[in-house]
Amino acid sequence: MNGWDSVPSPYVELSRDDWRRLRESTPLPLTEEELDALRGLRDPIDITEVEEVYLPLSRLLNLFFLADTRLRDTVGGFLGGEVKPTPFIIGVAGSVAVGKSTTSRLLRTLLARWPEHPSVELVTTDSFLYPNAILTERGMMERKGFPESYDRRALVRFVSSVKSGVEETTVPVYSHLEYDVVPDAVQTVRRPDILIVEGLNVLQPPPPGALGVSDFFDFSIYVDARVEDIRQWYIDRLFALRRTAFTDPRSYFHKYAHELDEDETAAFARRVWRDVNEINLVSNILPTRARATLVLHKDKKHAVERVRLRRI
Repeated sequence: MNGWDSVPSPYVELSRDDWRRLRESTPLPLTEEELDALRGLRDPIDITEVEEVYLPLSRLLNLFFLADTRLRDTVGGFLGGEVKPTPFIIGVAGSVAVGKSTTSRLLRTLLARWPEHPSVELVTTDSFLYPNAILTERGMMERKGFPESYDRRALVRFVSSVKSGVEETTVPVYSHLEYDVVPDAVQTVRRPDILIVEGLNVLQPPPPGALGVSDFFDFSIYVDARVEDIRQWYIDRLFALRRTAFTDPRSYFHKYAHELDEDETAAFARRVWRDVNEINLVSNILPTRARATLVLHKDKKHAVERVRLRRI
């Protein structure tokens, strides 16, 4: 299911060794302390991974950004006037627990340190989940994270507004601690050079005759791994959360920190993975992998072992 096909492909596949050489002279603008702050729970990414995987990716994205600028100038010349710059938009997709949030935060930091695009914003599609009250009313709490649990029209309106060059727009704020959208809280996005949109289903194709959020992407990344490995990472992460965030009385999952023993916690994690996350991954998320510009494939230790880049 997650294997790399041997049939002719629009992608070129690169081993990690081949990929790391493409860094060339790109400097490392990141310290160990900064990486610690960006790293997700149970994500073992280290500075070597940054140097060998994410610096080449940062360089490639910078080249795409510059090419987009040149294309805009070409269109302006054709039209006989200047075309106003609009944000370069990057989509980051992948399963729960695969590490796409760490990838997105890391890219935001690395890309903001290139002189050509110092303003980089990150928005997650969790902000566009329907509030729990609506999901409960519609009987969809067990399908949270599935495409239908998002306000897709609001998400498309937001990305369309950013891409059209509006000076300022806002998005809701989602709290992972409370497991819900925070009433009246907003994140303000002020016309960045680059916008990263991260989420499970950002590469979903739109319904016939409609626009999807991915239609506004200039580049897209899919963070990939074997389903069996992601399952174990999800279970490991839930145990880590049980010892940390779930101990907070404000946590939606607070009861799991003290009411369940380890065997019950493991059973709960396996059930949620089997009945919710794996179904969403196999049915909705994984089929969008082929739509990505670039695929980062991880081994069972969470390290990127190969990269697929769509041929230009």
